[in-house]
Amino acid sequence: MAKLTHFDESGAAHMVDVSDKDVTSRIAVARGRITMQPETLAMITEGTAKKGDVLGVARLAGIMGAKKTSDLIPLCHPLPIAKVTVDLTPDAGSNSVLIEATVKTTGQTGVEMEALTAVNVAALTVYDMVKAVDKSMQIMDVRVSLKDGGKSGRYEAE
Repeated sequence: MAKLTHFDESGAAHMVDVSDKDVTSRIAVARGRITMQPETLAMITEGTAKKGDVLGVARLAGIMGAKKTSDLIPLCHPLPIAKVTVDLTPDAGSNSVLIEATVKTTGQTGVEMEALTAVNVAALTVYDMVKAVDKSMQIMDVRVSLKDGGKSGRYEAE
């Protein structure tokens, strides 16, 4: 098992020094979903939610969340993000909105946390916008599905 890098020799949490790492192109993709009642999904897809365009607002919130990750996660480095995309796809078969975030940078550390944050913030925004009609929604299956770049190379989830 790899050594945990966010702890020093005495076990205290610290920000990892990435100054000696190579600057490389890095990408991360995270995915997740928010499940809901069929009527709630229909309201979202038909555009009849009282708060407006649920998927459009959630997309913007996910992008903003990726950009603010280092403000939210204490040991994350602030990164120059080159690109963020957040796609929200309604899926009637599972009564969910599938969420995928892709984040790119050229830097000394990866963007997995930014992609994960984007998915979670997008899902939380969907919840916030329609919670008045469906408090049973669940945010599920959030994980990194791809990361590439840096010393550790490429990872793809099964």
